Amino acid sequence: MGRKVCKKCKVFVKGGECPMCHGNQFSESWQGRINVIDANKSDIAKKINAKVKGEYVIKVR
Repeated sequence: MGRKVCKKCKVFVKGGECPMCHGNQFSESWQGRINVIDANKSDIAKKINAKVKGEYVIKVR
């Protein structure tokens, strides 16, 4: 079983609710991982619309 990812926020989720958007639509099919340490200074975080520190995926299916 793979790790769950929120389809909207593209953030890894533990449990039954996304900590960012409080949604419940998840996928276990994803590609690529990005660790954002400082979202305010990261150009990549701005491109993927990451607003807080965390682990994000690049593509969710």
